[in-house]
Amino acid sequence: MAQSRQTRLRSDKYNANITKRGRVVQHTTEEKRETTSSASPVLIGFLFFVLVGSSVFQIIRTAQSGPIF
Repeated sequence: MAQSRQTRLRSDKYNANITKRGRVVQHTTEEKRETTSSASPVLIGFLFFVLVGSSVFQIIRTAQSGPIF
């Protein structure tokens, strides 16, 4: 008799989940992940410094090497 009661309870729980299909509540961690940036401002600043700095040095090196033609 105990197995049939457990089976009925599991079935009721399953049937309750069926009616909730498509109405899933998003968790707060997922909402937080969407709103925060994956790169910190320090990392973005460092990448900007490296890109702009290397471009400036390349321009200076090209200017010091003389005319292209």
